[in-house]
Order: sequence, then C-alpha cells, then structure tokens
Amino acid sequence: MPSKNVIKCCQALIKKNWTISFVESASAGKLCNEFAAVINSGQILIGGLVCYHASMKEDLLLIPKGTIEQYTPESAIVTKLMAQNFHRFVNSDICVALTGLASPGGSESPSKPVGTIFLHIIFPDKEIAKRVKFDGNPEEIILQAVDAVADLVYKETNKKTK
Repeated sequence: MPSKNVIKCCQALIKKNWTISFVESASAGKLCNEFAAVINSGQILIGGLVCYHASMKEDLLLIPKGTIEQYTPESAIVTKLMAQNFHRFVNSDICVALTGLASPGGSESPSKPVGTIFLHIIFPDKEIAKRVKFDGNPEEIILQAVDAVADLVYKETNKKTK
C-alpha cells in the first residue's frame, strides 16, 4: 500500500493535471510501483525505466562513455544525465531520476556510505538535485527515498506563486 506522502503527491498531481515519469536505479522500479498503486494514478503516471546496471545507463540513456567511470554510477552527475536524457524521450511534466546505495557495494566509500541517495527532478520550470542519506536495511532505505521524492514533488508542485 502506498504511503500517505505518495497518495498526497498523486492527488496533487491529478488536481494539477500534471504527469510524472521515473528513471530508476537503486529503487529498481519501486517509485513507479508505489505511484501506480494509488487510485486514479493512470491520469498522471506515464511510466518508468529501471537502469540498474551501468551498461544500461550508457546504452539506453546515452550517458557518455567514461562519465560513469569518472563519477561512479551512483553520483549527482549521472543522476542528472539520467533525468535529462530520459525526459527527452518521455513526454511528462515531471521526470524523476534516482540512484544511490541501498545496500553495500557499488561506489560505497566513507564519503558516500550505504543509504546515500541521489535525486534529480525535472519540473516544467526548473530542475532540482538532492543528495540525501537514509538509515536502515535496503528496503527501508528505498521506501524512505520514495517518500522523500513524493514529498519533494508535492511541495514543489504546490508552491504558491506571488
């Protein structure tokens, strides 16, 4: 069952008549799955792509060769390129990219421990990049990341304009 944050976000997007798409690595489709479980999500959810392995990021999302080697698959720049490149092919008002380390391995380091998640979200009028750190087991980290995305999208789409 989707969290309250996801439900609230979906309801706000439905009200605004905005669509959303996801390009996921660490969350492996969980964002798309959680949003799809909300009633009437078909009005807003365009879909998503899981690019877990670095080769898919290069082959399908056209991340330039060498970029992942230089910055690692779990990095702000790779997440940004995932969002921008996926958004070129998928017509949605909002495009969310997520990478990170939900479990040991990958590019884990003292400066990038397990629980580090990178988000890059494209809105109609701006882009937002975030690096966040969550604690817990892999499932808990991913669920916290899903909630963080839903909360951020909700807040950004419901800002009052002056």
